[in-house]
Amino acid sequence: MAGDSVRISFVIPHKGREELLQRTLQSIAAQDYDQGCIDVFVATQNTHLEVSTLPPPDRLKVTVLYRPESDTISRLRNAGVEHSNGEYVAFLDADVDIAPNWTKCMLAELAADPRRVLVSAVQRCDENAPAIEKIRTALSSAAPDTTVRFLPGANLFMRRTTFEAAGGFPEQLVTCEDYFFTDRVHQLGQLYFTSRSGFIHLGEDKSFEQMFKKEIWRGQSNLQSIKGRNIPLSELPSLLVPVWIAFFTLSALLSLLMLHFGNMVLMLILSLLPVFLYSFRLQRVARGVVPFSQILKFYLIYFPARVIGIFKGLIKSIQR
Repeated sequence: MAGDSVRISFVIPHKGREELLQRTLQSIAAQDYDQGCIDVFVATQNTHLEVSTLPPPDRLKVTVLYRPESDTISRLRNAGVEHSNGEYVAFLDADVDIAPNWTKCMLAELAADPRRVLVSAVQRCDENAPAIEKIRTALSSAAPDTTVRFLPGANLFMRRTTFEAAGGFPEQLVTCEDYFFTDRVHQLGQLYFTSRSGFIHLGEDKSFEQMFKKEIWRGQSNLQSIKGRNIPLSELPSLLVPVWIAFFTLSALLSLLMLHFGNMVLMLILSLLPVFLYSFRLQRVARGVVPFSQILKFYLIYFPARVIGIFKGLIKSIQR
């Protein structure tokens, strides 16, 4: 298994709140790993970083790359790799706090099976977290300690050669770039999701209003992200359900305008059917951590936001 002599390059795309980036860097500096074998590349779109944001050089070697506003998050990540020289590459979001054993765990999990090419740790939150954060955590950590098809970009660990073989992150995508990239990596070997380590998403949504706005933004690249890759059956529901809901909701409105009240009720039931199915499924996954009413509220907001985002993305694609 790889030892502490292996050099690891952490790559962090950044724009916005520096206090969260500071905590991310502090968690890297607190790793149970030889700090002399770690270097960090922060690709930021802030015009400058406060000196207090960065840890002292004797604690952690950090290189700041100032990037233009026009760069996508994929371009920020790729730029970080271009300046690095680590044998292994770790991608972190600029608002995560990784556990002290994260680096050693990622190395061990990657080395545990020669078929593995990418590993990631589960998201965790404390008991006092708001309902929306608990829901997000339950969703992202539903099936740990197994191989998966996709992984979110919050924490990813791989060999540099794997990154290069996958061709880097897709710079044409504004969102959904992590699913596109990890799908490419999946073609090279196994993606493994472990619970032996974890991270806290410091910038996780704290309110349903924040979640609504973020899902509109995320949904804008849904259609664009499916170009150039095979779509597994397991991903089809997430793509088709927003269309289903939009279709039957519009049908219900048309029925109301035509005074066909019986048909309107049927269309409303059909439009809400996926919401209840997803809610019951998540209730089983969450194991009572979050009340069913909050889960139902989550999906009643989540799917309309995705519908709006998909249509906004479609309009932008037509305009381009």
